[in-house]
Amino acid sequence: MPRSVNAVASRARRKRILKAAKGFYGKRKNVYTVAKNVMEKGLTYKYVGRKLKKREYRTLWIARINAAVRQEGLTYSQFIHLLNEKGIGLDRKVLADLAMNEPESFSKLIASVK
Repeated sequence: MPRSVNAVASRARRKRILKAAKGFYGKRKNVYTVAKNVMEKGLTYKYVGRKLKKREYRTLWIARINAAVRQEGLTYSQFIHLLNEKGIGLDRKVLADLAMNEPESFSKLIASVK
């Protein structure tokens, strides 16, 4: 009995990896085993990068809020504490956007919290 191999699926699997590795340098783009290893590593970096992006943006927002709040004579931690006491539920993304693009309304918000 002849050996049965699903060549169609195997070729499709290899083709998918090589298509994803398009644009890579040297053997990374046209040797399947090398391309597969590089793609796996790249996908890992991609996954980790999505997590790091969230951290970096949060750090940026906190720095922007802190800079704007210090001009009004408060620190970041004091400001966040006062916001929580007043029950104002604005997140850091919105606060940073207010501090950057609408400083007058942000200063009114600080005044209302004080």
